[in-house]
Order: sequence, then C-alpha cells, then structure tokens
Amino acid sequence: MDQSKEMEHSKIKVDWTPVGILALLLAAFHLYTSGFQVLPSVQQRGIHLGFILAIIFLVFPYRKSKRRGKIAWGIDIVLAGTSLFLGYFMYDHYLELSMINTPKSDLMWFMGAASILLTLEASRRAVGWTLPILAVLFIIYVLYGDRLPLSVAHSGFTIDEVVGNIGLSAQGIIGKPLGISATYIILFVIFGALLEKSGAGKLFIDLAMTAFGRYRGGAAKVAVASSALFGTISGSPVANAATTGVFTIPLMKRAGYTPQYAAAVEAAASTGGMILPPVMGATSFLIADFLQIPYVNVLGAAVLPALLYFLAIFIAVDLNAAKNRYVYVREDDQVTLLKLIKENGHLMIPLFVLVYLLVIQRLTPIDSAFWAIVSIPVVGLLRKHTRMSITRILHALQDGVRTSLVVASACACSGIVVGAIDMTGIGLRFSGVMIEISGGHLLPLLVLTMIASIILGMGLPAVAAYVLLAVLAAPAITTMGVDPLAAHLFIFYYGTLSVITPPLAIAAFTTASIAGSRPFLTGWLATRLALVAFIVPFMFVYSPSLMLRGSTLDIVFTVVTSVVGIYALAVGAEGYLKDKIQVLSRALMIISAVLLLSDFWLADLIGLVLAGAVIFWELRRSAANKNGMKETASQNV
Repeated sequence: MDQSKEMEHSKIKVDWTPVGILALLLAAFHLYTSGFQVLPSVQQRGIHLGFILAIIFLVFPYRKSKRRGKIAWGIDIVLAGTSLFLGYFMYDHYLELSMINTPKSDLMWFMGAASILLTLEASRRAVGWTLPILAVLFIIYVLYGDRLPLSVAHSGFTIDEVVGNIGLSAQGIIGKPLGISATYIILFVIFGALLEKSGAGKLFIDLAMTAFGRYRGGAAKVAVASSALFGTISGSPVANAATTGVFTIPLMKRAGYTPQYAAAVEAAASTGGMILPPVMGATSFLIADFLQIPYVNVLGAAVLPALLYFLAIFIAVDLNAAKNRYVYVREDDQVTLLKLIKENGHLMIPLFVLVYLLVIQRLTPIDSAFWAIVSIPVVGLLRKHTRMSITRILHALQDGVRTSLVVASACACSGIVVGAIDMTGIGLRFSGVMIEISGGHLLPLLVLTMIASIILGMGLPAVAAYVLLAVLAAPAITTMGVDPLAAHLFIFYYGTLSVITPPLAIAAFTTASIAGSRPFLTGWLATRLALVAFIVPFMFVYSPSLMLRGSTLDIVFTVVTSVVGIYALAVGAEGYLKDKIQVLSRALMIISAVLLLSDFWLADLIGLVLAGAVIFWELRRSAANKNGMKETASQNV
C-alpha cells in the first residue's frame, strides 16, 4: 500500500459516540431484516422512525446558528430517548396499531401525540420549515375543515381521531412514505455509501477524466459524465453536486469556464442523476409501489429520457466550449481507459449485480439491494489495494445512515400530509379544482400541474416531493385518461427539477457555494442547460414511444427526432454552430426543437425541415465569412 493510501486509511475512523452507535445499530437492523428476517410493516417502520428521530435530535441542534448549551443538550437527549421509546412502543404494539382509529389508552394517546410532534420538530431541523408548516396546515384543516365553505369542507374529526389516524396508524406517519424509507431508501443509500467508500466514486471521476479530459471542453464533459455515473448510486441531487462538484467545479474554472457556468453544469448534471435508472434515488421503487406495477416497467420507461437529458447537456457544453475555445488536456497522460478498468474496473461489479438481480432475476428491490451490498466488500477482495477494512465498512454504514436522515424525516412528515388527505378526501377535490381551472383540456392541466409540481418540490427531497405530488397532482392527470405511469413520471420530473429552478434552487445554490458564483444566476444557467428536461415530461403524455412503448419503428423514429430536437435546442440555447449564429436563427432552432420533441409526424417533419434550413444557412454564412476574412488578409499582405 502506498503512502497516499495509508494516509487515506488513517483518516477513516469509526464514530463510537452515541450517534455513531445508533447509526450502526440502525444499519445492522435494516441489513438483518432485509436479508434474514422480514418484520411486519408497522414493526419495521416503528423501529426505523424511532432511530431516525433520535439520531436527528442528537445531530441537528434546535437552532443551527447557535452552539448547544447544557440545557439544550439535555432537552435533545430527552427528545432522543422519547423517540427511541416511541419506536419500541410501535414495535411492541404493532397488532393494535394495525387496526387503530382512536387511542385506546392514555399512554397510546400520549405516544400518538408524541409521534406527530417529534416528527414535525425533527423534520424542521433536518429539512427546514417548508414541509412541517405544510403538515401543520393540513392538521389544522383536518381539525377545523368542517367549518369551511361546502366546496372544501369535510364532515369533521376529533383530536383523538387525528392522533390515532395520523400519529399511530399505517395511514399516517408510519404509512407508505415511511415504509419506502424503511425498506428501499435506507438500503440503497447504504449501498451508495459503501460503493463510494470502496473507491467506486473516485473510479467514476477517473473514468470520466480519462474518457473526455483530452477533448474540447473536456473539463465540463468530465463533470457531466462523472455526475451521471455517481448519480446511479446517489439518492440526492444535492449530495451528488456536493460530492462531485468539489472536484469538477475547480477543474472547469481552471479550464477557463466562468464560476457561474461551472456551477450550473454541475448542478444540471447532478440533477440528472436523480432521473437516471436503475436507482433514481429509490423513487423508481416508490412509483412501482404506488402503481402496483413491476419495477422493470418503470426502468424501461425512464431510461431513454434520462439518456436524452445527459446527451442534451453534453452537446450544450461542447458547443459552449467551441464558442469560447475552452480546451482541457489532462495532466496525466499515462493513465489510459484500459489501464484504469484493468486496475479498478472490478469496483463496478456491485452495480452490475444490482441491475442483474433487479432486471434479469426479477428479485425484489429489498433482496437485490441486500445482495448488492454484500457483494461490495467481497468484490474489493479481488485486488489488494481495494480491500475494505472493517473500519472502512463500519464508517460507510454510518455515513449511509447519516445521509438518509433528511429523506427519512421528510418521508415521515409527508405521512402527516398523506394521512390528512386520506382522512378528508381533499386530494380528489384538488384534482377536480385543477381540471375545472384548466377547462377540462389536457394541455392547460399539464401546464398547471408542472407549475404546482415545481412549487411543491422546492426545498424538499425529491422522494418527499413525489409523495405529495402523487396524492395531490397525479390523480387530476390520470382522470383525463393519461397513462398512470406517464402521469407519475411527469410529476416526478418537475418535482426533481425544482432543485435547479429559482428561486429555491438548492442544488444550484450548493454548487454556487463551491464555485463562489451568484446563486440565482447559477440557477437560471442550470435551468437553461436542463431545458430538454422541461419538455420531456410532456412527451411522456403525448409520446408513449419515448417510454419504449409501441412498435420498433415508432420507437426508432422517436429516438431520431428527439436527438435532432435536442441538438437544435442546444444550438438555439448556446447560439453557436460552427460560428455564432444570428438571433433569428436561434429562435428558429428553438422552435424546430419544440416541434421535433412532439409526437405529431407533421410537426416532426416541419421541425426537421426548419432545423435543416437554419443549419444550411448558418454553415453557408460561416463559410462565406471565413472566405471573406481570408481574402481581406491576402489583400493586406
């Protein structure tokens, strides 16, 4: 082992504080219940909730701007202890909780109220104010909604019914959203943490550097490729941006890119990791669970749009590099792609194991994740320099649990909203209002849903945003006859894109802090780079062939026109072909892109002709300009 490797290992230490011990116990619990003994859902979710809440109260202070004093620590320890007892209570009383409507004892009433209050406070600390405030508003609506106008009123509920249904039942906090966190999300986050600690995270960056570093705009292309690869194991656009951005953003800045553009490229590419199969931040499994369809159906529908998204960003950064003459030549020319794969390529085997078990063997996501996790340290044994020590494995397990805290608390708090919607039936009324505002027409309804999805998704983890949108927005679209999978992918895309859409573009703000750029400008640039993703969801609805449905000819035609449309969109957005193009040409290329990205053959034909005409004109104009410059130069000589 070389000196650098020894230094890297010396930095890794297992956290033996109460937080670290709780994280290890929770990781061990989920590995045991996924691989050896399946527990009833209420027991599984109860233990998960208790540990997650306890760790959050010990990790996140009441106020982030102030250090905790003895009194604050004492309060947080009490809250953590209460959370652990809540988890034990749910584990021990799971049969009663499976059938509860109202608390049957004072202790049960207290634990139901504690469940709601602890979840709200933990979510406030980990996620921020947005989701808890929304949850409180829904609780108020459940309690007092019977006094509202008839169009939004319900029959009324008592405080006991709220405590029972929301605080303790599988229709509330320990409902489906937390169930997804307690089964799929926690396992895939642990898988990602272990894979990253095995060296695969660095391998992804090295692969991207070796493949694209020598070419025009190589630094930005490395950012796109590495973020796509890292996105396959990361469950969060923000985590992806923070992890790969520390390396790629300084690299782009050294290559000549402005801080704003460098941060925007990383933010847009990291966001794409959320929509890239096989994991998609575990939302793919949530969609399958909501719709009761096989996971491979979601995988097949999502893979082509995700590839088109990254192709669009790749083309955009290439054109931008050509326009600004950005060239990057990697410093180490001794490392070849073949050598890199030969030395460390085996670290990608667990990812192939996961895909094989999910897609080929059709195992459940839980079983697939468990065996993929087990394969990581085993695969590391194939090479001496990649063997994982016990310390490294335990450290990775702790990191996985810590990473899951935000999403888990958001899922628990989302359960409050989902429980309130289920009790009052407001979800169906919301859908009715959306349809009424749109005048019963699909396109206006989709636009309204897009806006609602972006707004509701701001500041929330993608999984939590999807859960809220699935119960509020998706029913309106499906009521209009849209395929349910297309409707759910529609809201998922826009909920995810909210992380780069100003004013609350948290992924763009993350990369802006790394680059030292202006956050809002970074958000707008990232939105421009991701323009194709704002069009693709409409294609889900109007073009089923994009989801690999229909005849082979239809699918091939859709792929071809989509690629041409993406290229036209990139040319129009960047304003460059072989040279800077005219403003009118940019507008026409964007129009042709929109036509090409539709599902109407006549629109596609018009788009092809329009794009071809603009390209022909601009190439001819560029050639004429160059010839004119040569003639002028010769005359001067």
